[in-house]
Amino acid sequence: MNFDLDLLSKAKYWSTLSIIVVLAGWVILATPLISPGLKDSSWPWLNLGIDFQGGTKISVPFNEEVSVSQVRSFLASTEGLSRLSDSKLQSAAGENIIYINTKADVGGDEVLLSDLRESLAEEFGVTEAEISINSVGQQISQEFQVKAMQAIGLALLVILLYISWRFRLRYAVGAVAAVIHDVTIALAIFAVFGIEINLPTIGAFLTIVGYSLNDTIVYFDRMRENSGKRAARSESTFSLINKSINQSLSRTLSTSTTTFIPVIALVLFGGPVLKAFSLALLIGVIVGTYSSIYVASPIVYTWDKYLSSE
Repeated sequence: MNFDLDLLSKAKYWSTLSIIVVLAGWVILATPLISPGLKDSSWPWLNLGIDFQGGTKISVPFNEEVSVSQVRSFLASTEGLSRLSDSKLQSAAGENIIYINTKADVGGDEVLLSDLRESLAEEFGVTEAEISINSVGQQISQEFQVKAMQAIGLALLVILLYISWRFRLRYAVGAVAAVIHDVTIALAIFAVFGIEINLPTIGAFLTIVGYSLNDTIVYFDRMRENSGKRAARSESTFSLINKSINQSLSRTLSTSTTTFIPVIALVLFGGPVLKAFSLALLIGVIVGTYSSIYVASPIVYTWDKYLSSE
C-alpha cells in the first residue's frame, strides 16, 4: 500500500505537543527528588517494587472476595502482626488476591510469617501453602537501581555512537530524542497511575528502546537511500523526508499492528504478574510508532535546514 500523506507539515504541532508532554513528565518524575517529602504524599511518583526499594511482598490468594480495608483491620488487630499494620495493600483486579507490601525485610522472621499464615487461614480460610513471600534487602535493591540506570544509560550511549557512525550525528540525535521521549512518557504514565515498577518492567523499558529504535532506523535508512538519488531531481529535504516516511509507513503499520495484538492480549488476560510488563510494552508500541514520525524525523529535518553546512 502506497501512502501520499503530508505528514511532516503537521510536525510542528505534534512536536510541540510532545515537548509539552515530555516536560510535564519530567516535572512529575523530578519534583519528588527535589522535595523528597512528596514521595510519601499524594503527588504522583514511581511506585517502586521491592526489587528497587527493598522489603517484602506477600501475595495472599483468598477463596472469596476480601477488601483491602478488611485485611488492614485484620493486620492491625491481630496480635503478633503489628509490624505489618503500616504495610501498603493492593488488590489484583479481577482476582481475589491481596498484596501486602512492607518496607521491612521480614523474609527471615519465621515466627512472624508463621503467625501470619496461621492467622490468615483461621480468619479467612486461606490455604497456607498458596501464600507467597518475596524479600529483597536494602543493599541489593540499591544495586538493582544502579544497574537499571546503567543499563538504560549505556543503551542510549551505544545508540548515539552507532547511529553517528552508521548514519550521521543528526540521525543519532533524532533517534536518542525519540527513545528519551518514549521512556519518559511510559515512566510518567506509570507514576500517575501508581503502577509498580520492578525488574521485568525495566526489561520492558529496554524493549521499548529497541522497538522505537528499530522503527526509527527504518525511516532513516529510506531517507539515506532516497538522498542518494536527490541530486538528479533537486528534491528538497522536506519532500525527501516526507516521501521516505510515506514509503515506509505501510511496513510500520503492519509491524505495529501485529505487535499490538499479542501485547493487548497480555494486558487484558495476562493477570497481575504480567500487568506492568505488558502495559509498558503497549505504551512503547503506540508511542514508539508515533515518535519515529513526529520526534526523530523532524529533528533530522530541522538539523538539515538550520544547522547543517552541507
